[in-house]
Amino acid sequence: MSKRDYYEILGVTKTSTEVEIKRAYRTLAVQHHPDKNPDDPAAEDKFKEAAEAYSVLSDSQKRAAYDRFGHQGVGAGAGGFDAGYSNIEDIFDMFGFGDMFGQQTRRRTTVQRGSDLRYDLEITLEDAATGKDEKLRIPRLEKCDECSGSGAEKGTTAETCITCQGSGQTRYQQGFFSVMRTCANCQGKGQIIKSPCKKCRGAGRIEKEKTIEIKIPAGVETGSRLRVTGEGEGGVNGGPSGDLFIVLHVAEHESFERQGANLYSAVPVTFAQAALGADIKVKTIDGEEDLKVPAGTQTGTVFRVKGKGMPNLAARGHGDLFVAVTLVTPKTLTKEQRKLLEQLAEIEDVDFSDESFIDKVRNIFG
Repeated sequence: MSKRDYYEILGVTKTSTEVEIKRAYRTLAVQHHPDKNPDDPAAEDKFKEAAEAYSVLSDSQKRAAYDRFGHQGVGAGAGGFDAGYSNIEDIFDMFGFGDMFGQQTRRRTTVQRGSDLRYDLEITLEDAATGKDEKLRIPRLEKCDECSGSGAEKGTTAETCITCQGSGQTRYQQGFFSVMRTCANCQGKGQIIKSPCKKCRGAGRIEKEKTIEIKIPAGVETGSRLRVTGEGEGGVNGGPSGDLFIVLHVAEHESFERQGANLYSAVPVTFAQAALGADIKVKTIDGEEDLKVPAGTQTGTVFRVKGKGMPNLAARGHGDLFVAVTLVTPKTLTKEQRKLLEQLAEIEDVDFSDESFIDKVRNIFG
């Protein structure tokens, strides 16, 4: 099978400059790199084809031979090209334009920020309503106080890796590419510890448990997150500590159901209270409140008690409490109660064909 013209592959002409050829190849290499096109043989072929063309046209002597004799002038050309790169960033490093995606050629640093930690904490609805000061015991990795986080025994220091000169990476040639790899001598740390700290065994950190105090604000709900800066795991080699994130879970309540800042509950009333009206006490999240039940109140009627819900976390004020009245029928009656109810039954006149009653029945059975 005949090979395509190298100029055609890169989309340039014989009069194109080295800069134009390099720019054209860079565009194709990024577009067709295997890391960006996994399981796409066609893209891999185009990537190799572009690399072969560039290996010839970027070399002045090879380009001159190619212009004069074609493919025969450069023999096998770069047909043995091997696209064995760890990732697409290698391409950027090879040509010194790593900032193409907002990054520069990488240099290994041993200073690392500590990991963030998550702590799940369950609180009661009352705690969520009033806020609470809480003490937590957090197990985490902290800087070793024996070696001050260096990992080296007291009186000694880590030495710069002679293989990578402290960069954590080694460079080697692969064809016309210069490829960076993690240094095998120091595992990318850039330093060698010959006398490790006995307390942390060279890690620079040890596991400890710390008690911290936090303030839970009023109005939090399940899923609310508190961030405590610098209370995560200690950094590596003097790096800053991570943060601690506390995720709150508000336990279900036996009397109230919560929806946002509003609370919902039910209160039982007797037939006499519902029929004649009454002043009753209803339970709130922080005590009791007076509620006036008008005469003729029907079971399921909902009353609103303003300002007796939960605090608004992101705003001022409180939500409301909604109380549903439930009529309670006594299971046993005294002789006097039965006599009075029998007298009532003889004289009461209730029209069960009333439309409002029918509508309530329909609502009950959906």
